[in-house]
Amino acid sequence: MQRKMISFTGVRQVELTESSLGKVGDDEALIANEISAISSGTERACLLDLPNLADSPTGQFPKSLGYSGVGRVLEAGQNIRSVQVGDRVLTHWGSFHSDYNLIKEEHLMKIENSALASEHAVFAVIAGFSMNGLRKTRLEIGESASVIGMGILGVFALALCRIAGASPVIAADLNAERRRLAIDLGAHHAFDPLEADYVEKVKAVSRGGVNAVVEVTGQSVALKQALAFMAPAGRISLLGCTRVSDTVIDYYQEVHRPGIEIIGAHTNARPKWESRAHSWTWKDDARALMDFMADGRLDMTRILSAAYKPEDAPTVYQALADDPHFPVGAVFDWRN
Repeated sequence: MQRKMISFTGVRQVELTESSLGKVGDDEALIANEISAISSGTERACLLDLPNLADSPTGQFPKSLGYSGVGRVLEAGQNIRSVQVGDRVLTHWGSFHSDYNLIKEEHLMKIENSALASEHAVFAVIAGFSMNGLRKTRLEIGESASVIGMGILGVFALALCRIAGASPVIAADLNAERRRLAIDLGAHHAFDPLEADYVEKVKAVSRGGVNAVVEVTGQSVALKQALAFMAPAGRISLLGCTRVSDTVIDYYQEVHRPGIEIIGAHTNARPKWESRAHSWTWKDDARALMDFMADGRLDMTRILSAAYKPEDAPTVYQALADDPHFPVGAVFDWRN
């Protein structure tokens, strides 16, 4: 079988390529992709060949991106038990921006709700990263929470802070349009971290200090700012990938003495088979998120902002690389 795939063939070079797809293995399912979600931060870093990407080392091309998809099972290997031919499924890892994918069973799950739009359900994987990051903070109902960075992961983290009962919920982003989106999604406050009195403003609205922070920018300077407005014994979840550690932090004064916890929240640090307190499997998180989408607690009409044709990928990724106003929630639609 031939498949079409979006590939990064060099720095800032994007092509829709065609290649052969192998036979379906005993532990695999062949998926006809409907939708694949763009993970803007990760894909921009790979497109620009930024350093410290363990899963995609610099200087190595071509790169095949995408890790979140929704599609239909066309064929299932003899060891596949949880899905069958015709099922609509959510796919995680190995789910490239392509029209067909071979996916192992542990990386796919059936979408039970037939009314949930595929272009909404596809974000259950990416939003699961945000949920994992928030879980790591052990947020209690009524505690203050801050989300730093309003890209796609930050947007979901903020919406989940509201669902989880944080008060107040404080957003931060350099982009005024994204700060407005944060307010629209339920943030009580949204600040520009370049403002001279940013730290003082956050302290004031959080009654002296923030209990739980989800840091999504991956900028070490954002972590230093967060340490300056934390409440004693506060928790900071590092959801963004801090690729360059270029900011000096006084760990004794800023972390040790006030009892601050800095917690790694990469999705690979979550359990693979069985959920536990504050750390769920990707499938359990995805089920919860799709329930939130279905019952309206997570309003995807405010988050999904662009659907592109695969053949437009070179133009799309040029915008992703250079346009600070690139849509927060963007997908490729493979159905046509």
